[in-house]
Amino acid sequence: MDCWKGAIGSNWIYPTVIICANGFFSTMRPSESFLTPYLSGPDKNLTIEQVTNQIFPVWTYSYLALLLPVFLITDYVRYKPVLLLQGISYIVTWLLLLFAHGVVAMQVMEFFYGMVTATEVAYYAYIYSVVSADRYQRVTSYCRSITLVAATVAAVLGQLLVSLADVSYFHLNAITLASVSLAFLCSFLLPMPQKSMFFHKKGVLETLPQPQKAVATLASNGPPSCQQQDEDCAAADTGPAPQQQAEQPKPQNHMLRVLVQLSRDLRDCYSSRKLLYWSLWWALATAGFNQVVNYIQVLWDFRAPSHSSAVYNGAVEAIATFLGSATSMAVGYIKVDWDLSGELALGMFSAMDAGSLFLMYFTDNIWACYAGYLVFKACYMFLITIATFQIAVNLSMERYALMFGFNNFVALLIQTILTVIVVDTRGLGLDISTQFLIYGSYFAFIAGIFLTRSVYTIISIKCRNASVAGEPIDH
Repeated sequence: MDCWKGAIGSNWIYPTVIICANGFFSTMRPSESFLTPYLSGPDKNLTIEQVTNQIFPVWTYSYLALLLPVFLITDYVRYKPVLLLQGISYIVTWLLLLFAHGVVAMQVMEFFYGMVTATEVAYYAYIYSVVSADRYQRVTSYCRSITLVAATVAAVLGQLLVSLADVSYFHLNAITLASVSLAFLCSFLLPMPQKSMFFHKKGVLETLPQPQKAVATLASNGPPSCQQQDEDCAAADTGPAPQQQAEQPKPQNHMLRVLVQLSRDLRDCYSSRKLLYWSLWWALATAGFNQVVNYIQVLWDFRAPSHSSAVYNGAVEAIATFLGSATSMAVGYIKVDWDLSGELALGMFSAMDAGSLFLMYFTDNIWACYAGYLVFKACYMFLITIATFQIAVNLSMERYALMFGFNNFVALLIQTILTVIVVDTRGLGLDISTQFLIYGSYFAFIAGIFLTRSVYTIISIKCRNASVAGEPIDH
């Protein structure tokens, strides 16, 4: 039995299969495309204004409050406990959706959903702690692909059940509850990692011969050399010397050292102008994208009320997910010098996003709204894939995870400001149509920033080349 458990713990296939199963069942939520019609329908009997201005903003606020502490706790407790917490939060969210009533109950539901999204970092980070570095690319593709498949299956299934089988939104939520409960059970089957990216790095806690060496190890930008790995393994086998044990820092000091090192890593990452501009677009665009996705169903219900019109939210989400995955895949086959053309691409496609949002504002046709959303999501997914690649290719795994988390935190902070000013009743409390005018203007502002930057970059490169060639520069 012990040998069997050891084989499971050391084999990369077992944890990969289980984490992918967890990702599939937690993402396979057929009711999510119909959340607004469900809340505003006879099951919950809430008004569109209550859903938009009082209930949905709670998700943004709770997500912001939980993201940073959860990001640090996730690494400290080594991922699995946070995946279990995510599973519990999923179950509580859908139990409240099924059986609770009233604005306050739905606000509590949104808080738990904020916990769900804040703990998503554990899903993407867990697999790196239980497989070797040479498997990273493969397992990353598995984990990300399975969630896209699950999202597509969920949207198609939900649409088919609603349109062809006349299944109620209540029963769709019951199916989702069963799915997320299976995801929770999968979390129990995961082996507990022995290391993590920051607080439990391999070879740091076991040896830590002197504080200076510990800091040097944490400050490294990439994986150790083969010789260093052999030395670490030998040290782990023989155990630290008595003097080393005496000098081993206390856990509190180790935690403080890691936090200081994380702050230094962030400073180093953002000192690169290239990474700074990609991260700026990431934070600004992701804030706008999340805001649009969070309220798009409300706009659709406003253009074509669900109580008197056929609802095709699931079909549209399925097509949008497919287009998003297709554009993301296309990035791998496009041969472009992103250092030269990256900012131009960010500006042009952000302008397309702005145009699609303006279309949703100015048209009353639901099909035009659907089309605008498809263009919007495809453009964003195309650009975020490029930004992810451009940032990741210049960083180690640890620094990439740190920058990924911080960029998302900044995005969520910007999204919270948008929510407070535009959506919340304590702010402007704008109607849903006017909100999309604001979001379109927001993306036009992003496009203006990067189109201006791209023009400046092209002119600078032209002047530099002309100067090197000794040619006169045209002003």
